[in-house]
Amino acid sequence: MSTDISAAIPRPPSRTPSAPVITGAEAVVRSLDNLGVTEVFGLPGGAIMPVYDPLMDDEAVRHILVRHEQGAGHAAEGYAAASGRVGVTIATSGPGATNLVTAIADAYMDSVPLVCITGQVFSTLMGTDAFQEADIVGITMPITKHSFLVKTAEEIPGAIAAAFEIAGTGRPGPVLVDITKDAQQNSAPFVWPPKIDLPGYRPVTKAHGKQIQAAAQLLAESHKPVLYVGGGVIRGGASDELLTLAEATGAPVVTTLMARGAFPDSHPQHLGMPGMHGTVPAVLALQESDLIVALGARFDDRVTGKASLFAPHAKVVHVDIDPAEISKIRFADVPIVGDVRDVLVDLESAFRGVIGDGKPDTTEWWAYLDGLREEFPLGYAPTTDGLLSPQHVIQRIGELTGPEGVYASGVGQHQMWAAQFIKYERPNSWLNSGGAGTMGYAVPAAMGAKVAQPERVVWAIDGDGCFQMTNQELATCVINQIPIKVAIINNSSLGMVRQWQTLFFDGRHSNTDLNTGHGTARVPDFVKLGEAYGCLAIRVETEDQIDDAIKLALETNDRPVVIDFVVSADAMVWPMVPQGVSNSYIQYAREHAPAFDEEA
Repeated sequence: MSTDISAAIPRPPSRTPSAPVITGAEAVVRSLDNLGVTEVFGLPGGAIMPVYDPLMDDEAVRHILVRHEQGAGHAAEGYAAASGRVGVTIATSGPGATNLVTAIADAYMDSVPLVCITGQVFSTLMGTDAFQEADIVGITMPITKHSFLVKTAEEIPGAIAAAFEIAGTGRPGPVLVDITKDAQQNSAPFVWPPKIDLPGYRPVTKAHGKQIQAAAQLLAESHKPVLYVGGGVIRGGASDELLTLAEATGAPVVTTLMARGAFPDSHPQHLGMPGMHGTVPAVLALQESDLIVALGARFDDRVTGKASLFAPHAKVVHVDIDPAEISKIRFADVPIVGDVRDVLVDLESAFRGVIGDGKPDTTEWWAYLDGLREEFPLGYAPTTDGLLSPQHVIQRIGELTGPEGVYASGVGQHQMWAAQFIKYERPNSWLNSGGAGTMGYAVPAAMGAKVAQPERVVWAIDGDGCFQMTNQELATCVINQIPIKVAIINNSSLGMVRQWQTLFFDGRHSNTDLNTGHGTARVPDFVKLGEAYGCLAIRVETEDQIDDAIKLALETNDRPVVIDFVVSADAMVWPMVPQGVSNSYIQYAREHAPAFDEEA
């Protein structure tokens, strides 16, 4: 959007006799009430302290005091991703606001609806390097849908209402509202609803009929189609419509890392996850297709491999609500800008109109894909050092918890294994940091998800490296009675970096050993750490202990549970496409790649 911030702030309302005169701080809280906000995650400080005073008396909004602002941001992300609502976080100026930057960038990459309210120094002090002053609007400009700087009390209701409108419509994303301390302290008439005027912000939701018809025609003519499903299908609430179209066309479906759960894993048309660590059938289906129907996906490099060699014989139908994504990486033969749920309904109808009583012949295509499924099933080799297999641990967590659970992961090997070996049957059950790859995401995101959906079992599946970045939020969970389950996949190292060092740097493991696991100093001891925070903490070192520990965690709902699963450091994530090459060179396991037909 425009970089002229002041021009986008809705004009303050004229004073009317019926409008109560309240402080800007009170206006912040009352605006949140009127927008239906029930939970916020935050940490007070000097520049936001005026807002915290009326917030203390507000009965509609539950404020959850975090231990670090990054935790507040990820918790609000987890809340939004699990519920579909806008997540809200509050922080003070300077370092409080800059601690939110990582979570804001994460939300921007993964299209998470987030409103971040920050305090700012007095407007008269801005630009003087005042205590705890930071230009957070300037800092976050590239990683937000929009950033507001509010300098008067009159502007507050309109800015907050506009922030929610922007964050939750079109392609969702984060919006920052930075409010000076004098704007919070001064008084103004509070008029609700405010008039929202956002010049230039007009998200397109209804797609062009001719483009829908062209896409339907390509689907009807295709012999090797693939539905390439991205996270936009989940953000757009379009899983049911996707299922209808998939069954109407008979086309295979692949779901990206961000789209796990958008289409049931148990469905016979589902080939799994594509990309660098995707299944062989999913990766080669895209690579050898003649038509890719991309739905809320952005042709990320982790999916395409070397983009110039990706799916060389495929035409592309690209559906996205954000026109900036269309043809950004791969030229779209049929570009469709619109809300993916509406597009899917229209496309299914148009497809049926084109084919009439018939159906495209994909017999040979499915014979090939089924052959890949039979020859290259997802699996793993047993460990050779006597330590636990991380894949087995994660698979058992999924099997014993079931599809109604919510699974948030950190970033790295455990993230890929959680995406591969847990079966996802419904949307919003898999939360992870896809675009930014943020270590430290899992624990606070799980916390936010549990607040949003307290009736569900919520797991944070974390690595020993990731866990040490935000584990202080276990204190938040204990104090606020948020009983998440944390599974630490403890290989005593930065696992994914170590895997790459093993494969591409001659096994030189430079600065990746963390000394948390088997045969090390165990600093920290995760069981003692969990107990210090008031959690039930368990260490699992043998296979016969795995199920009992998971079952005990599932039965414990009066406090968080931390399980230290001591796993092998030598376990690797397979399949794998090395970075910078064609996806045709996918390796099923080390030194084992499937044969493929480059001319197919």
